[in-house]
Amino acid sequence: MAVAIAVTRERREGETRCAVTPETVKKLIALGATVSVEAGTGLGSSIPDNDYADAGASVKPDLSAVLAGADVLLKVRGPTASEISALKPRAVVVSLLDAWRDKATVEALRGANATAFAMEFVPRITRAQVMDVLSSQANLAGYRAVIEAAYAYGKGFPMMMTAAGTVAAAKTFVMGAGVAGLQAIATARRLGAVVTATDVRPAAKEQVESLGAKFVAVEDEEFKAAETAGGYAKAMSAEYQAKQDELTAAHIVKQDVVITTALIPGRPAPNLVTAAHVASMKPGSVIVDLAVEAGGNVEGSKPNEVVTTANGVKIVGWTNLPGRIAADASALYARNLVAFLGLMIKDGVLSVDLDEEILQAAVVTHGGAVVHEGVRG
Repeated sequence: MAVAIAVTRERREGETRCAVTPETVKKLIALGATVSVEAGTGLGSSIPDNDYADAGASVKPDLSAVLAGADVLLKVRGPTASEISALKPRAVVVSLLDAWRDKATVEALRGANATAFAMEFVPRITRAQVMDVLSSQANLAGYRAVIEAAYAYGKGFPMMMTAAGTVAAAKTFVMGAGVAGLQAIATARRLGAVVTATDVRPAAKEQVESLGAKFVAVEDEEFKAAETAGGYAKAMSAEYQAKQDELTAAHIVKQDVVITTALIPGRPAPNLVTAAHVASMKPGSVIVDLAVEAGGNVEGSKPNEVVTTANGVKIVGWTNLPGRIAADASALYARNLVAFLGLMIKDGVLSVDLDEEILQAAVVTHGGAVVHEGVRG
């Protein structure tokens, strides 16, 4: 009997993405699965129900119908209580669980005896790159951050030579040169901005400069060792932070646009831009805080608000930037899920082998217990 995969519409506020597209419906069927999709699942990504049906999915009218007998539930955000209560025992759930913070959902999945996988825990190893949701979504977030900055900024990004005089290029500073930051650099450069960037990881310098931006950092001995084995930035000492802050303060005062992208998994976002930094900027300057959902990199940023400060600086705090480019974000996320499910579905049979290193790294609940050490602790 084929593996029954269910996809429900997203019920978390503001989530426009979806976990399956017509393209990936066909790929899931090719794995030996049947796919049921709740009506309205793809509307936020401009996918009508008929496109799912044409791809071979069964479009069901409501939650209970789509989850009836489902072996696997695919989501973008973690399932709600109503979805979890409708699952059959030992069902597999795959989503972005936000497992470090959303303890209530993790506990509900444990109580439902679900085997739940958090896509944010997929390890950053070579063979898991095609499943790396954090990278696929951060890439789009970095692009969208620049678009949001350009929208909020009251001037043009490129230098323009006109008969009436020259329009200066926007000076744009990207803080954090991971996936999102690098895409932000590339996008700002395409729009014609003069771009600088900073990061505490030494490897970032070459990447930043390869995109035509100038690298700004205190390059001392601590900087040279400031990267984890997993490729994330390490938390820096107070002494280094003081030196970097002095350099940052002198640089930010000259900028028109600042984009912050610094996140350390499982920890509050580090504060990069203080109230003093903001107060030093020119009226009309724009700051986009990609980490606002995790506490923010910018003092004064607020989730899902554009804050205008007393000195006329706009701080943009949209929490779901990939969701603001939902069609592409859904397409990439859905492909990530197909690759992940390929580890569990072989010839139409669902087999969850938790000795497999990728599955082992991503599993959060199994057998009525919270099994991920970082979440359990």
